Amino acid sequence: MIEVRKHLTFITLLLLCSNVASYKILALFPHIARSHYVMGEALLKGLAARGHHVTVVSHFPQKNPIPNFKDISLVGATTVAVEQIQLVNVGTGNIPFTINMLATMAMDVCETTLPAAPIQELMKSQEKYDLIITELFNTDCMFGFVHKFKVPFISIATSVLMPWSSERFANPENPSYIPHHFLGHSDRMTFFERMLNVFYQETTKWAYHKYMDIPTQKIARKYFGESLPPLADIARNTSLLLVNSHFSLNQPRPFVPNIVEVGGMHITPPKPLPQDLKKFLDDSKQGVVYFSFGSMVKMTTLPEEKRQAFMQAFAALPERFLLKWEEESFPGKPENVKLVRWPPQVDVLRHPNVRVFVTHGGLMGTTEAAHSGVPMVAIPLFGDQFVNVASYVEEGIAFKLSFTNITKESVLHALNTVLRDPSYRDNALRVSRAYNDRPMSALDTGIFWTEYVIRHGGAPHMRSAALDLTWYQYLLLDVLAVLISVIATVLLVLFYITKRLIRLVLPSKTQGKKKKQ
Repeated sequence: MIEVRKHLTFITLLLLCSNVASYKILALFPHIARSHYVMGEALLKGLAARGHHVTVVSHFPQKNPIPNFKDISLVGATTVAVEQIQLVNVGTGNIPFTINMLATMAMDVCETTLPAAPIQELMKSQEKYDLIITELFNTDCMFGFVHKFKVPFISIATSVLMPWSSERFANPENPSYIPHHFLGHSDRMTFFERMLNVFYQETTKWAYHKYMDIPTQKIARKYFGESLPPLADIARNTSLLLVNSHFSLNQPRPFVPNIVEVGGMHITPPKPLPQDLKKFLDDSKQGVVYFSFGSMVKMTTLPEEKRQAFMQAFAALPERFLLKWEEESFPGKPENVKLVRWPPQVDVLRHPNVRVFVTHGGLMGTTEAAHSGVPMVAIPLFGDQFVNVASYVEEGIAFKLSFTNITKESVLHALNTVLRDPSYRDNALRVSRAYNDRPMSALDTGIFWTEYVIRHGGAPHMRSAALDLTWYQYLLLDVLAVLISVIATVLLVLFYITKRLIRLVLPSKTQGKKKKQ
């Protein structure tokens, strides 16, 4: 009887496995920042592990082969932005500077990637795919492959939604409570902040169209041909957007069905720490402060006066400090500071002795802190970091420190505030519980909806009908115009009738008076 059950179980498993279709997926990630690829890489590895055949275009090929995972390497096409950003002209939140940086990046990515030999081969390929995956960021020039292969496609957003993202899904984006991507506002704004929010919401959408969409459209047509439709038109057919956010951390906002939050999709299960790092953390009975500005920033370009301010503040505290640093030496480094080039960040943050994360506010690292229940001292430098930090301050899990105001005293004040005030730790644990409390993991959620789109032929039933409306129909301006016309007509008719009645009544009264005389 036991043997029969074993055979039945085996047969059942085989039947279940046979029902899982194997799809061919093309993923296009031409952006030069490693942090932008991490989220997509997690999804792609998960899809490959499910048995799907994944072909990936990126600057970051796998070091070791993975079953069902094929790299089309862009290595050498351009310089990748790993430890490249200099710590000058940052920390001001200058939006024109940010837009210019994004536009320059977009042009560079398109101009260097599309003529690259591996991309040219892909353009000539007769391969068949079931789905294309792209990143929604600062350029859509890879949409030429969507037009070529004529298959459904989905996008990944590694940050909260960019200002120009919602339009392609007809997703509501009310600037009265949804903060602009590049402003340091929370979802509770003053009157002046709301005015500023509206202004930048519209101007940055215009800037994207003028300085990123139109120029990269020209580059894309150069390589894909003049028959390539407007990239904006292709974008409006995106079947699904997976967003690296979560309402418990980035504040709630409305989403249409084909925008799904998968914040933390890149977070891996716990792994053992390297022995030297484990010993450092285990032996730090007073606690550890972990300090990292992410993968893009070159920490050694920190101005000397700010470097000294940090070191003097660290030396004055009893805690130990783990600092991500590109070089092995650090002149004047205090005894309580340990340098490490590439720490396994999420596992470091999970260690019970880590009490504070000093961060630039990048979404990847801060989601790992939220997952681990670690409060933060946040020093935003550029891009979406300002709005991220505003959310964390609103939640009571971070203290904001301005990069332009870094002194020994300001650093000590920030660290002591988060280290000594238990509310920061309590709030971080509260947010962590909410962040991790989901019906399925972020990765499983992303895999489910990706497969869903393929199973349902692009899932057109998730597409909002608002996408088929003109701008004046969407804003109900045509309805408003008719209503105003009807009301104006009624008022005019009433005015005319009243005027006629007055003329009829007044003469009769005048004639009556004359007769009495």
